[in-house]
Amino acid sequence: MKLLKIIFVLLFSIHLLIAQDMNPDAAKFYNEGNQKMKEGNYSAAIQLYEQALKIQKDYRIFYQKGIAHRKMNQLDQAYNDLNEALKLKSDFDLAYNALGTLEFTRGNYEQSINNFLKTLELTKNAQLKNQVEKNISLSYLKLADQQLKNFEYDKAIDNLKKAIQNDSKNDAAYLALARAYVENGKYEDALAAADNALKYRQKVSKGGIFYYKGLALKNLGRMNEAKLAFEEGKKDPTYKAVCDYELKNLTK
Repeated sequence: MKLLKIIFVLLFSIHLLIAQDMNPDAAKFYNEGNQKMKEGNYSAAIQLYEQALKIQKDYRIFYQKGIAHRKMNQLDQAYNDLNEALKLKSDFDLAYNALGTLEFTRGNYEQSINNFLKTLELTKNAQLKNQVEKNISLSYLKLADQQLKNFEYDKAIDNLKKAIQNDSKNDAAYLALARAYVENGKYEDALAAADNALKYRQKVSKGGIFYYKGLALKNLGRMNEAKLAFEEGKKDPTYKAVCDYELKNLTK
């Protein structure tokens, strides 16, 4: 999952938090743990962080330990450690950021968004802020996906708009918005969303864009344009059958 890869690489590249003002004995275990993290030996890093915590309860140690647990997919332990870090430093932007990613992994998209928004409120790091905005966008998209499956089109549209507010080039959000508008009978809006999906397209299927564009055009009575859209959409194997169906039944 792209978000998880990006955000943890980013966190780790920005910070192996310096052990400044830390008890020297705790700092020794902490720094050794960080070295194990760099080597990818996360279980050894956790053991060293635990030794450090026996000497001093420090937010940086809890944070790095939480990241190590996350690397091992030990989500409950990671959650506990990150919250312990926040108890010691309530304005710790990186801990909120990591919690946002963790909640995303669990499929708790509303909680993910809340933690990412808190990160934006606190952080002064421009690189982190830029990435978090993209991750907020992705979280809103995933939340909207759930709502579309439950036929909650108004809620989905609202969250997809928020996704685009945080990342104006989110092609998947525009495609989902085109679908939501078609389902909700807002065909002009669906066309605009489909055009933006095409404009910013990086990874989403062209077939999907033209399929929903064709549906919008058909419902607007613009049959010749709809036919062209479905003809374009059928070039994508994933959408060939549905586009062929629409072409077969298209009123001329």
